[in-house]
Amino acid sequence: MSPRVRPSPAIAAGLLGLVAIIASACDTGAAPVTPPIVPGASGSPREVNLIAKDYSFLPDALELAPGETVLLHVINGGLEVHEAVIGDATVQDAWEVAEAATVGAPPGPTPVVSVPPDVTGLRIVVKSGERVDLVWTVPAVTPAAVWQVGCHIPGHWARGMQIPVHWVGGAAAS
Repeated sequence: MSPRVRPSPAIAAGLLGLVAIIASACDTGAAPVTPPIVPGASGSPREVNLIAKDYSFLPDALELAPGETVLLHVINGGLEVHEAVIGDATVQDAWEVAEAATVGAPPGPTPVVSVPPDVTGLRIVVKSGERVDLVWTVPAVTPAAVWQVGCHIPGHWARGMQIPVHWVGGAAAS
């Protein structure tokens, strides 16, 4: 058996103090508050990034102001083709039904599908590694409107590729 070595009380106190200093240096405090969104206008759209991955979107909610104009950057960081359909439940349901018709399509370009004009919402199809930019004026809906962003490529919606739209701010200045 080897003898057990114990540090002196002064060394132990010094080590505890050092650990406390290191731990306090790691504490950065509360996260900074995100500034309020300033709605975009037709002459100066607000830039909004939406990243599609296999099988999710970032951020986990899309923040829009009713009536604002945005420069929407949709980026596909995944390996498969994705789409961003923005609209209410009627829009999401229409695209889910339309895309279901493409199940079993041969490999290649995404088949062309459409929905009735009164329920189109906004749809952007993005290939793997691609970025699509679009200037869009958000409809002037009430803040109580329930909208989502979803991908309806067969199976993607069912795997959870959907996020809510959060309504913020007021209508943009023209």
